[in-house]
Amino acid sequence: MNTRKPTLEKISPEFGSSILVRKHQIDAYKKEVKPYWHFHPEIELVYVNKGQGKRHIGNHLSYFNNSQLLLIGSNLPHNGFTDRLTINGSETLVQFRPEFLGDHFFDIPEMEAINKLFELSKKGILFGVKTKLKLGKKIERLNEKTGFKRILILLEVLHGLAKSEDYTILNADGFAFETEPQDSAKIDIIFKHVNQNFKEHISLDEIADKVSMTVPAFCRYFKKVTGKTFTKLVNEYRVVHATKLLSESQMSIADISFECGFNNFSHFNKLFKEFTGKSASKYRGELKLMVQ
Repeated sequence: MNTRKPTLEKISPEFGSSILVRKHQIDAYKKEVKPYWHFHPEIELVYVNKGQGKRHIGNHLSYFNNSQLLLIGSNLPHNGFTDRLTINGSETLVQFRPEFLGDHFFDIPEMEAINKLFELSKKGILFGVKTKLKLGKKIERLNEKTGFKRILILLEVLHGLAKSEDYTILNADGFAFETEPQDSAKIDIIFKHVNQNFKEHISLDEIADKVSMTVPAFCRYFKKVTGKTFTKLVNEYRVVHATKLLSESQMSIADISFECGFNNFSHFNKLFKEFTGKSASKYRGELKLMVQ
């Protein structure tokens, strides 16, 4: 099994360019996707026009269905985003260093709003429908442009994002996650294990053993690095999977709770409400209304 240690991802734009732009269509997507925990000093702008998947950014875990526009700041750890692109779907990924136009370009008064946007993006920003409609096509155009024109369009996009009022901060209670490379390797092993085994019971002994730590040391470490207990993270993972099944399957809510690793239905209901703010049946009912 390949336990790939991502630590720091090194990003190299093509020759003659300071920003990296990649657009994945549905067929090429599977080869490219990086579903592992990684971080980089570059700021990352992600626009998915038709697709579905988990968002796992710093301390935050949620599931999206249809489209999304995200800005992820320097060194904020995240997982690859799309489980799958739907028909005519694509993902556009833009990565650039905060100082790609020189060390002080964004310090000038005219760039104050963008500078604040970069600061805020360290917590991960999810933009709403209005901003997606306004800027989505422009972000996709970055893939067709090069040189000066590409820089101009990116600045316009950043300006639009900085002016946007419909956004959510994803990692709000998140400790500024200035990751050490060796942390990233450990955390990657932990999240991989959770990802593969969350439907079963994962004991603290088992997970501590995976990263060669004692249980008390592991618990302290995990809380320090993620801001939450390991049990809470596993339960969150299960609830996120439940939101996915509620939206995509016809399974009963009781079956979904067992499928997600809960062996007690009332415990599932309590946690689902705690994490999402509503009961599973209300969540499913609201999804149906949205689809109609």
